Amino acid sequence: MHIGFIGLGNMGGPMARNLLAAGHRLSVHDLSLEAIEGLVEAGAGAVGSVAELGASDAELIITMLPAASHVRQVYLGENGLLAAVAPGVRLIDSSTIDPMTAREVAAAAIQQGNPMLDAPVSGGTGGAEAGTLTFMVGGAAADHDAALPVLRTMGKNIVHCGPAGNGQVAKVANNMLLAISMIGVSEAMSLGVSLGMDPKTLAGIINTSSGRCWSSDTYNPYPGVIEAAPATRGYSGGFGADLMLKDLGLATEAAKQQKQPVMLGALAQQLYQTFSNQGHGTLDFSAIIKMYSGEEQ
Repeated sequence: MHIGFIGLGNMGGPMARNLLAAGHRLSVHDLSLEAIEGLVEAGAGAVGSVAELGASDAELIITMLPAASHVRQVYLGENGLLAAVAPGVRLIDSSTIDPMTAREVAAAAIQQGNPMLDAPVSGGTGGAEAGTLTFMVGGAAADHDAALPVLRTMGKNIVHCGPAGNGQVAKVANNMLLAISMIGVSEAMSLGVSLGMDPKTLAGIINTSSGRCWSSDTYNPYPGVIEAAPATRGYSGGFGADLMLKDLGLATEAAKQQKQPVMLGALAQQLYQTFSNQGHGTLDFSAIIKMYSGEEQ
């Protein structure tokens, strides 16, 4: 299949490489010439603009973009995809954006005959490279089923969440909970260690007791507890605190529009905002534990 791919960053680049490895013909576009060159070396074809890619003979176009404003521009702009793409070309947006924007863009695409899915992902850069991402898919069931073979080349868990925008709903709800749980684990670990507990012993108890969660047993924020966690490598790599702050902003804004209270989500947003303002936004989000320590860990 000829697939177009727009957005070759930390997530999009590896996803595009997996499409190439699966034998698809790939045309790519990004604002970064370096990112394009890397994919061209791997076998992709470079396209000079969004409109040019839209006007190509690609049967499916996937986007992985930083924010809702970029999604609007790429799809709805004067020289965007919908102004150039032929009816019948399938569209998948894997960006993490607010559900309302996802539904607006999908409605515009469907109106002109382009089936569209929102399919944000979970699994981080490691999952993108390994092809083991989780895709949370919003859109018509038939369009989800048609996209499955392609999505399975980039992920191992593809979940249809319901109509357009529901993939984004699942993503922002999950990441809000992840932020809250990471703050909770950071608070508990810091308290226990300050009272004299060995961090590995404390984590072992939590991980076999009622406090067990992914933020503790897989991604524990205390240095030295889990060898593979970012905490053991100075909080480098992983999922940046500023990216978590972005997702919390999406969750709290969506909650505001629905008049749905998210008290802990709002508090988590404030904590990550403070942490970012202190200059730590590029660290992994588990570094939030630094806010509970009297010294740099």
